[in-house]
Amino acid sequence: MNTVRATNAPTEAAAERYALRVAARLSRGTEDLPYDISERLRASRMQALARRKRAAAPARVAAPVVVSVGHTAALGRGGDQGSGWSNALVSAVPLMALVVGLVVINSAQDENSANDLAEVDAALLTDDLPPAAYADPGFVQFLKTSARAN
Repeated sequence: MNTVRATNAPTEAAAERYALRVAARLSRGTEDLPYDISERLRASRMQALARRKRAAAPARVAAPVVVSVGHTAALGRGGDQGSGWSNALVSAVPLMALVVGLVVINSAQDENSANDLAEVDAALLTDDLPPAAYADPGFVQFLKTSARAN
């Protein structure tokens, strides 16, 4: 553990020196700025520092660590462990809702597809042309010439 800190210490020290040099250079450049601009810069620095402090703050632990008798650790929900089957049931409810939703969407898509095919079939059968005319190779040429005429 100490070797890790020892190897990171020169890097952190170099980064700190660089940050101090950049800050000094930026501070020297602000001496000639008007008051309103320097105040906006000061406010921006304060916001940046506040964000850095929030980012550096330790994260909250999602679940406490429970140490059992055998010197092993496991994530748990604290004192309220509940029974295994009720946890499994509660965990399965969103999965079941997802599966039911996918089945409903699939059946709706199948029904829409069948309705579209039925409309096309009805249009073909009620058209003035017989269905065999659509398979005729000269029909494409007829469509092209009639499209040019219009």
